[in-house]
Amino acid sequence: MIRYLPIIVVALLTIYCVVEVAQARPLEVRGMPRWLWATIIICLPLAGAVCWLFFGRPNRESRRRAENRPMAPDDDVDFLRGL
Repeated sequence: MIRYLPIIVVALLTIYCVVEVAQARPLEVRGMPRWLWATIIICLPLAGAVCWLFFGRPNRESRRRAENRPMAPDDDVDFLRGL
């Protein structure tokens, strides 16, 4: 049973990272597009998952950068309220 533990851990880590990539906002992901991160995580389970956690996962700076982007008029609540 102990010899299967690393395989189970890698599988769970891969699943966690793929789900996290799918739920991340596209403008907050660092380094590469989401589809490329998902491909790397699936093709290289352990290395891809670790790289996602350290280099691709959204952090405070990427979230702040995504929030400061200009909004389209149909996304601006104040603009729509004024119509």
